[in-house]
Amino acid sequence: MARMIGAKAGAAAVLALLVSSSSAFTAPALSMKTGGVTSQPIGHYEFCQTHKSECGPGARTAPAKVTEFGWSVIREINVRVNRDITPMTDKELYGKDEVWAYPDNAGDCEDFVLLKRRMLMQKGFAAGDLLITVVRKPDGEGHAVLTLRTAQGDYILDNLNNEVKLWTKTPYRYLKRQASFHAGRWVSIENGDAVMVSSVGQ
Repeated sequence: MARMIGAKAGAAAVLALLVSSSSAFTAPALSMKTGGVTSQPIGHYEFCQTHKSECGPGARTAPAKVTEFGWSVIREINVRVNRDITPMTDKELYGKDEVWAYPDNAGDCEDFVLLKRRMLMQKGFAAGDLLITVVRKPDGEGHAVLTLRTAQGDYILDNLNNEVKLWTKTPYRYLKRQASFHAGRWVSIENGDAVMVSSVGQ
């Protein structure tokens, strides 16, 4: 029992270095406005069939304020995964479309997101603040990124960019993302189009 309490205390101490509780107001434009539950991507549905523990309900909590140390961890993981994983399509890897899996050496955009999400959770970030997100690129192609919910706004980890950016500073149209209260459910993003228009030319 003492060892278990000590382990929990150690995890709590690490988390305190990464995030701090905050009641600070977040401007609406800095966070995505989500709507109702929508369709789950087939690739994520199949992923959840083999990773059930990663697709369950979670607590409804407000995003925490990320510390400077926390931001350094986030940026380091984004760059490391982008560097270490070679971009390859599911067709090239598996001979079929829409396979969501943790990559070993290569993977597509969803695989990058899954790995970054797992690594950040291992560092102490809450699952409800690390949300797989489906977007549309300016050329119309679908793409997946990782949304990090923070008290400072929603930030994007992207395999196409080593810089972690506020979502309003990206060129994408935001369609839907995992629900913060349930990792196996997805919700629509209601203000995604407006952000795409405002980000043109940035």
